[in-house]
Amino acid sequence: MTATRLSSGGSAIDRSRPVSFSFDGRKLQGFEGDTIASALLASDVAVVGRSFKYHRPRGIWGAGVEEPNALVDISGSVATTPNTRATTEFVLEGMIAKSVNASPNAAADRNAFIDRFSRFIPAAFYYKTFMWPDWHLFEPRIRAVAGLGEVDTGWQSSGPADQINRHCDVLVVGAGPAGLAAAKLAAGAGQSVILVDGQREPGGSLNHRTGEIDGKPDAAWVAETIAELSAAGHIVLPSTTAFGIYDHNLVGLNQRHVDGRPDTLWRVRPRRIVLATGAIERPLPFANNDLPGIMSADAALIYLRRFAVLVGRRIIVATNNDSAYEVAGALAEAGADVTLVDSRKDGAPAAPEGVSRMAGRLVAAARGKVRVEGAVLDDGTVLEADCVAVSGGWTPTIHLFCQARGKLVWSEAQAAFLPGDPVEGMAVVGAAAGAVSLSGVFEGAAKAMPGATTSPAPRSTGVEATGGILAAWPIPGARGRVWIDYQNDVTAKDVELAARENFISVEHLKRYTTLGMATDQGKTSNLAGLALMGAATGRTVPEVGTTTYRPPFTPVPLASFAGARGGELMSPVRRLPLENVHRAQGAVFQEYGGWLRPAHYGGADADRAIQDEARRARQSVALFDGSTLGKIEVMGPKAAEFVDFIYYNTMSTLKPGRCRYGFMLSENGVVFDDGILVRLDEHRFVVSCSSSHVAAVHARLEEWRQDRFGRDAVYIHNATSEMATLTVSGPNAKNLLVALNLGLSLDDTDLPHMAIGEGMFETEPVRVARVSFTGDRSYEVSIRADRAERLWARMHEAGKAFDAVTIGLEALMILRAEKGYIVIGKDTDGTTLPHDLGVDGPRAKRKSEYVGRRSLFTEVAMPDSRQQLVGLAVARGEEPLATGAHGISREGGKLRSQGFVTSSYHSPTLARPVALGLIERGAARHGETIDIQHLGMVRRATITGPCAFDPSGERLNA
Repeated sequence: MTATRLSSGGSAIDRSRPVSFSFDGRKLQGFEGDTIASALLASDVAVVGRSFKYHRPRGIWGAGVEEPNALVDISGSVATTPNTRATTEFVLEGMIAKSVNASPNAAADRNAFIDRFSRFIPAAFYYKTFMWPDWHLFEPRIRAVAGLGEVDTGWQSSGPADQINRHCDVLVVGAGPAGLAAAKLAAGAGQSVILVDGQREPGGSLNHRTGEIDGKPDAAWVAETIAELSAAGHIVLPSTTAFGIYDHNLVGLNQRHVDGRPDTLWRVRPRRIVLATGAIERPLPFANNDLPGIMSADAALIYLRRFAVLVGRRIIVATNNDSAYEVAGALAEAGADVTLVDSRKDGAPAAPEGVSRMAGRLVAAARGKVRVEGAVLDDGTVLEADCVAVSGGWTPTIHLFCQARGKLVWSEAQAAFLPGDPVEGMAVVGAAAGAVSLSGVFEGAAKAMPGATTSPAPRSTGVEATGGILAAWPIPGARGRVWIDYQNDVTAKDVELAARENFISVEHLKRYTTLGMATDQGKTSNLAGLALMGAATGRTVPEVGTTTYRPPFTPVPLASFAGARGGELMSPVRRLPLENVHRAQGAVFQEYGGWLRPAHYGGADADRAIQDEARRARQSVALFDGSTLGKIEVMGPKAAEFVDFIYYNTMSTLKPGRCRYGFMLSENGVVFDDGILVRLDEHRFVVSCSSSHVAAVHARLEEWRQDRFGRDAVYIHNATSEMATLTVSGPNAKNLLVALNLGLSLDDTDLPHMAIGEGMFETEPVRVARVSFTGDRSYEVSIRADRAERLWARMHEAGKAFDAVTIGLEALMILRAEKGYIVIGKDTDGTTLPHDLGVDGPRAKRKSEYVGRRSLFTEVAMPDSRQQLVGLAVARGEEPLATGAHGISREGGKLRSQGFVTSSYHSPTLARPVALGLIERGAARHGETIDIQHLGMVRRATITGPCAFDPSGERLNA
């Protein structure tokens, strides 16, 4: 390649504004509007990167998001960004660009020698080579050399990214001729339009291909259409990529900015989506087709007309279709010596003026070492060239269509997959639908907008493009190395190897060879790989099928997804209704499960204050603010059936006015949450879930309601924030409650343990639940949140007669641990099943379906060696065990963990430490002493039952 900048032309650049930047340490010059790629070509930089596996030299292939080779890290005057495409990044003054996967640079990569050993490292050699004797011996080094680009450890955020939510009547993706026509028609019909395009300037192919619309030059028509849309108040978003379509017509857009701001994430929910996403030009298969200087023919035209860069002086344009003819003519007109090599013998257009054409010929191999120097044709003819521009046909960009569950159909005539049956609320137009000529593009746009008949569709009044094509796919057994995936170094021989080893499924092919798994997601390589697999296995391309199209279509910065979420915006602190009251009473606050709650009250010595609170709570009566407990109401004619399905325990047998403790499980059988379920009447329940899980439980209930029950059968209302729950616990709890005069009987016959009652405090209704998380007689009094302060004050006033103590969460944790009561997520982990906690009854007896049921009978759920909940006792006078310490055994001279300590405290009531843990076969090992290791120190502990205080439960009714 001998690329040069022409002295005139270039619609995208501003020659009056030169820009200086560097690439791999070399100072270069460009103009405002240049991409890094166009500026490198203008400076005749041939080698811009190295391939991932073999470190082969790679040159610029494309001019947009399809680029597989030209990946750079950028820094300097711009925010440091690794692994960005040189074809989509614009040069700025002082920018520093560095090639990736090359050391010290792309031109002189010291790892280039790896290519000499390529015959020994074919596809999947990692899997075959490094399994013996142990993969983990090799894993650190392999992972160290993996990846592309370098992360800047000193990176500083330029600020939070904006996130915008928007609705519209029509979202048009792509501002080429098809998208502009569709947007114009929709706007003319009075519909609100959002038009997005990944390029900085709208127009698509009209920016570099010849056309005339409604008697006007294509550039004038584009400018006029954009001006009309903007003037009418419609949204036009340049430099914006629609990266994914999600449920309920949610389209994710990522908008880039030229002023250094972080990208903006748009969430758009349109009534109708029009995909005018165009098509991507494919390479041609021949030996050494990866040499720098071999590039997309359409890209060569873009660089010529948009950036005034002539990509070579002696150029071979190799093609199997009509689209390359305009390219050949334009390059010749710009002064290049052009030879057009067309694989078709018949049916091709006339050769452009000044172009030598060779019909019925194929390029068999490219010549050159570091850059292309010529080509050998299939008849042995040798052509000298410094650039080979190839066009192997066009692949419609149908990613978004497939993400919306659209099905594809194979077009033999166009050698491509096209959109099949329409998807409701979506239309595909233009090249994405297989249209070639402008007339066909505009006809398709008009059909896509059936209700937009108030204004006529645009008309093509100039020369029309044609699209004849003779498919050119890789063939099995071809000589030389024919490259399919440029970035991941996948050759035709790798695909054939996959076929021989029976990895013939398209998904297996992808993973076995890494075809299409590079950062370009196989935009230029996937179809060639499918065709070759078909040829190798005696199948057609549609029989081979396609891989799953997953978002994002192009990389989206994580900052865009995060938006402004950080600190409290990321995890909002949830506050108690009585926070200010607690502060006035000397509470020391900490965050627990997203809630800001009192840890303890008063005193500089936190440990002493906590111990004192726990001791006094057992002696008399404790007051505790439990407002964070979930209060999620489940109502409706199928409410009982619903809670049976949600809970591990059977709940429909619960009588009105009674409570029952139960577990909720995840689909994998793991304990997700525990808590009390209250039945108010036949069709109304209250889920009192744990404080930290309120939002997650509410979401889970809604998910299963929508999945299995209609809104007319079950309705869910989260009333957690509407009510405050104030707890009275201890031997004098009943006496204190009597003093409040709540207007309900507190007799044990009328309000036994696990029952509820309705009363009044002054003029406000209250709900009293007799449940306990301390093991003592306890009452939870729930009242309207804005009326809680008066009730709390009255409790304190009445409590003076009983030496009441206000306790924080830390003392409560001691009290519950003494009783062996668990905290989900602390005394359980992501593998804990209900029978590990000693609750096996529903698993053994329930026949009806419930969430997680099948997972409780899998092979992994059955062994007796599972970690089970136990108590762990140490000698009186010793320090408490460290939470997280492991129970260990010695096997074959090595230490092995048997489980770990989940909770550990000093009990002031028992005057000794108490601890809970998950230990292998723990339920059957009570009385056994085991070693507990923490930070190299080994101690002894005896396995006991989880309950260390009042195992008979007499204090619940004391």
